[in-house]
Amino acid sequence: MRPVGVERAWAAGPYDRAVRAGRGPLFLRRTDGWLLPLDVERWCADADPADLTVLRRCEGSVLDVGCGPGRLVAALCTRGRRALGIDVSEEAVARTVRLGGRALRRSVFERLPGEGTWDTALLMDGNVGIGGDPDALFARMALLLTSGGLLIAETVPQRDVDERVLVHVTDAHGTVGSPFPWARLGTPALLRYADRAGWLAEGQWSAGGRCFVALRSRSTSSSAEPPNSAALTSSQRARNPSVDSPAAPS
Repeated sequence: MRPVGVERAWAAGPYDRAVRAGRGPLFLRRTDGWLLPLDVERWCADADPADLTVLRRCEGSVLDVGCGPGRLVAALCTRGRRALGIDVSEEAVARTVRLGGRALRRSVFERLPGEGTWDTALLMDGNVGIGGDPDALFARMALLLTSGGLLIAETVPQRDVDERVLVHVTDAHGTVGSPFPWARLGTPALLRYADRAGWLAEGQWSAGGRCFVALRSRSTSSSAEPPNSAALTSSQRARNPSVDSPAAPS
């Protein structure tokens, strides 16, 4: 079940404007007024040394969930790796394609190419927060990966964080739409959710002030489709995800 309102919040207004410009300011605003700055400039730059510690650990084919402007997908494709980014923002997908990466405008909770066959999946830049329900997200990721597949997730540097909140995406022009659920997890909290969902902890590390965890899947999906789906190579489908999906993002 896909979280209501999330796609609309990220797919228009402040986020698209920031990605188009390549800079912020951009924030997640909690309903009590607290602001979480979003690092748009880093997302729109080339993969940095901290990112490279992640890319070096990737195995086989790579699915970047919430790929944003596409720096990781582009870096993987440049290295000859088979990689696909998914994002609900049309602007983010278009930028990824312009960088030479492959991307689809799609939610992780929709049907995706190659389900059950991806060797590695990435949840970077706060994307463990997608949907505001870590249990549901970890269950979904297990269906996307092959048995024994690798999930690399970025966590909040503050280790004691385990937070589920309602937020808006906002910039200097204000907020758009209704609040949507989001989660923030430090490493201990992420490992607790992962263990409960049946993942095996394989490693954790820090680089450039950022924190990462590697997890190994123990499950096998029964809904796999061929990994060489034509959707991976069509920028037209990146702009029109309904072509091979029963549910297109709103």
